[in-house]
Amino acid sequence: MKKVTNKILWIFAIGQLGWSMLSGIVSNWLVFFYMPENSEIKLGQKYFITQGSIFLGLTVIGLITAMGRLFDAVTDPWIASKSDRSCHKDGRRIPFMRAIAVPFAIMTVLIFISPVSKVSWINNGFLLVTLLLFYLFMTIYCTPYNALLPELGRDPKDRINVSTYISVTFFVGNAISYLVPNIAGFMRDSLGYANSFRVTIGILAAVAAICMLVPVFGIKEADYVDTTPSETPAFASLSKTFKNAEFRKFVASDIFYWLALTMFQTGLSFYITSLIGLGADKTFLLFAVMTGMSLVFYAPVNILAKKLGKKKLVIFAFVFFSCVFAFTAFAGKLGLPKMVNGIMISILASIPMAILGILPQAIVADVAQADGIKTGESREGMFFAARTFAMKLGQALAMVLFTSIKGIGENGFGLRLTAAVAAVLCLIGGIILGLYDEKKVTGIIAEGNGEDENA
Repeated sequence: MKKVTNKILWIFAIGQLGWSMLSGIVSNWLVFFYMPENSEIKLGQKYFITQGSIFLGLTVIGLITAMGRLFDAVTDPWIASKSDRSCHKDGRRIPFMRAIAVPFAIMTVLIFISPVSKVSWINNGFLLVTLLLFYLFMTIYCTPYNALLPELGRDPKDRINVSTYISVTFFVGNAISYLVPNIAGFMRDSLGYANSFRVTIGILAAVAAICMLVPVFGIKEADYVDTTPSETPAFASLSKTFKNAEFRKFVASDIFYWLALTMFQTGLSFYITSLIGLGADKTFLLFAVMTGMSLVFYAPVNILAKKLGKKKLVIFAFVFFSCVFAFTAFAGKLGLPKMVNGIMISILASIPMAILGILPQAIVADVAQADGIKTGESREGMFFAARTFAMKLGQALAMVLFTSIKGIGENGFGLRLTAAVAAVLCLIGGIILGLYDEKKVTGIIAEGNGEDENA
């Protein structure tokens, strides 16, 4: 096989730039668009779906997003198995990515289209259908994409490098998604609030589609990875994956991480506008600060992970993030100038974001490789699908929790409570990760590669 160069890894990483833009648009702006605060109503936004609690404190938007994530999680093992077992002449991963990139981008735009220009159950139903398809299409692209990570990064140190590259493009893609209200603001007078949002999302989705196609046409899979298909059926493969004790520990921790992070990410625009008192257009600026500072820490994280191991740094990140969430719960109440308060949250969050943007993916890749050495079967797709299942389970629960807790009390109390709950959940995730035996996993890899694990 050909040597995997940095050029190939960057071509691969551009795909993540594309899908992270689409994911960021939905994660950051879906609730903001369909559950607007009074400040956005005054700017011309309307209600399109049913508002308020409909059952036991649950909201329509919370239920729809949770259903989307759960559906997405269920489809992950199926797509992973299809990818692992694929006999396509162009490889096991690239054909899936090629087929779905453009439909994935189109569906992102349709999520923000409402057939009826007022509150209607038709809009509720349309949002549910488009969101389910969005998550299905994201799975079809991202599960094979993630499976390429351990296949292109052939040892733990290489995987830290490729994880660093895709983390850079993930943050950049997510940062671009925060530009939606800034770009829409230039068109608001002529198009109206909702349509300016929709046109902006259409433009960004087109750019994202192009990015997602770059690795499809820039990498010939068979030149760089073993494309031998797995023989294990989907649910048998999933069962084998969860029999791995170290993977179970990681996944349990990961669920709590995604619960906390999704609550924080969903609430960020609300924290900035409602708690701190800044305009929605400042969201991009603050996220850009967080992204820029995260990039500063990428090189130290890359170096320290190779010297200290991934586990220690990730646990540190969990604890630090928990402190950031707790600080956010008091946003606007500490006597700080508004912009200073926002920048402090951005800078503090950048440290754990740098660590958690790189190392969890590399940990999964390590576990997948160690399992392959022990079992003699290559099932990277299923390991990343199982991790994605945990991620989406956490995200689904987070959307239900956030939209339900947000409405508690008055004067932003519910929003502050969401940040406090996120802090507790993140701390629990760090405690669970302490059970993960990193030395056992790296020892298996070293032995399989004929190396001294202490070298």
